[in-house]
Amino acid sequence: MPEERLQKILSHAGIASRRKAETLIVEGRVTVNGKVVAELGSKADLERDHIKVDGKLIHAPKRLLYLALHKPDNCVTTVSDPQGRNTVMDLIHGVKERVYPVGRLDYHSEGLLLLTNDGELANFLTSAASHVPKTYLVKATGMLGPEEEERFRSGVPLMGRATAPAGLKLIHRAVNPWYEVRLTEGRTQQIRLMFKHFGKLVEKLKRVRVGFLELGSLKPGEYRHLTPLEVKRLRGLIRRKAG
Repeated sequence: MPEERLQKILSHAGIASRRKAETLIVEGRVTVNGKVVAELGSKADLERDHIKVDGKLIHAPKRLLYLALHKPDNCVTTVSDPQGRNTVMDLIHGVKERVYPVGRLDYHSEGLLLLTNDGELANFLTSAASHVPKTYLVKATGMLGPEEEERFRSGVPLMGRATAPAGLKLIHRAVNPWYEVRLTEGRTQQIRLMFKHFGKLVEKLKRVRVGFLELGSLKPGEYRHLTPLEVKRLRGLIRRKAG
């Protein structure tokens, strides 16, 4: 295997994004064959060299896997839960490689969730700078007025900082209406807080699309492997951003 830049190796191994990996290197937290390597641009071979971060040896995944899961309600998006609640990992069976969720969906939210062991892709999709759009169906406790809709789209102040411009479309007019919401950022409970800003609560929330990937016919708790074409398109997003 040819030598690669250390930050790229750390990113592929799921340790950190390339930018964060650069920080780890500069801080002297990365060693190669027992020696601290603190210079950016340093190269190594993950198959031949012993690379450690904070003293922990890193390994490349034997096989890269990409799964699309319909996360159900009442399930946490973590590998484990100290409170003993069901996690998305309890739904994955017969997969020998270790995978982990990309980003999060709230405990009471459902919908499309990606799981992978491709660290570079996971770091890219969860980075605020990637601007990969995510689309949700939202049932609220009341209608937003025309001015409120425009303010929702242009940006809502949350914890002292306005949200990025968002897509909002009314898809079912009712006492408890359904909206389609499209975000390019993912703050904690962002959609719920945005509706709460206008005095509305979110009764149901389902993510139906990440980038070009759609939830499709997957039922709650079901998952599937991404097709080679889907993986190629996802990896292409990284190349286009880097270019």
